[in-house]
Amino acid sequence: MSYTFEAKETVALLKQLVEIPSPSGYTKEIMDFMENILKQLQVNYIRTNKGALIATIKGTDDTKHRLLTAHTDTLGAMVKEVKGSGRLKLTMVGGFNWNAVEGEYCTIHTADGKKIRGTILMHQTTVHVYKNASGLPRDEQNIEVRIDEKVLTAEDTRKLGVEVGDFVSFDPRFEETENGFIKSRHLDDKASTALLLQLVKTIQDTDMTLPHTTHFYISNNEEIGYGGNSNVPAETVEYLAVDMGAIGDGQSSDEYTVSICAKDSSGPYHYELTRRLVELAKNENIEYKLDIYPYYGSDASAAIRAGYDVKHALLGPGIEASHAYERTHIDSLRNTAKLLYSYVNTKMS
Repeated sequence: MSYTFEAKETVALLKQLVEIPSPSGYTKEIMDFMENILKQLQVNYIRTNKGALIATIKGTDDTKHRLLTAHTDTLGAMVKEVKGSGRLKLTMVGGFNWNAVEGEYCTIHTADGKKIRGTILMHQTTVHVYKNASGLPRDEQNIEVRIDEKVLTAEDTRKLGVEVGDFVSFDPRFEETENGFIKSRHLDDKASTALLLQLVKTIQDTDMTLPHTTHFYISNNEEIGYGGNSNVPAETVEYLAVDMGAIGDGQSSDEYTVSICAKDSSGPYHYELTRRLVELAKNENIEYKLDIYPYYGSDASAAIRAGYDVKHALLGPGIEASHAYERTHIDSLRNTAKLLYSYVNTKMS
């Protein structure tokens, strides 16, 4: 099966995506950006009440549909309290460790549209003042935002328009190395989103006829548990979540292959569909790893919990240091793209 992976184009799109702030609950800008891409590709799509996008490409068989999903929402925070010092206490959006964002630059997005810069720090950062700073817990009580404005009181900060409930996004610090590594926050799951958009582009540009009507669902609430659990067309038989492979001790996944998940915290994925993905990878000489993610859930598992009668599976590029300053390699993106292309061009068994 002939397929050309457009590496430069894919990485350029990924860079654009990660540089648009989109913590869960604050995704209108990123969804508008992707809606514009779908318009340019002249593909039929809908926008759900929750703000997700579902693009549909009709296939030869319009009775049994496929759905592929990736999510564009990311980790972030919200202002929990404007402190007396003028600095900000935060509450998490999504699940991560505070030490993973300590020292990171950030943007506060005010209700009136201002973007105010700051840095996420421990309150007790100054070692010349706080003797036990290194041993204090990194938590909501000690982590704060130092605003890059002349503020000394809560009133000073509120005069800038900052208030409880404002969203805070983390700088991605995107970098592509000469030897193929891609480092950035929010590769989960904008790497997969870029791959799905590129797949749609390939299908449209080549006038490809798919064996089954296929939906491409870009969700925007996955990090808080309910991104892809609605608006699944009734004809959908197979539901494939495209999301990161988790790397660490005891894991098979790496930064160079496509990771196929057999089980996560929600339980096993559909056995026959998972095995079919493995067989496709073998037949097409696609480098893959089969893995189990112990503390993980996906839009596919959210759909199952919502009661959809579908066969569900999960695959994606391997992402190092998930929910922190993440990294992958172009080889992993290439292998994932090849498996996605092979999958949508293969008839259901």
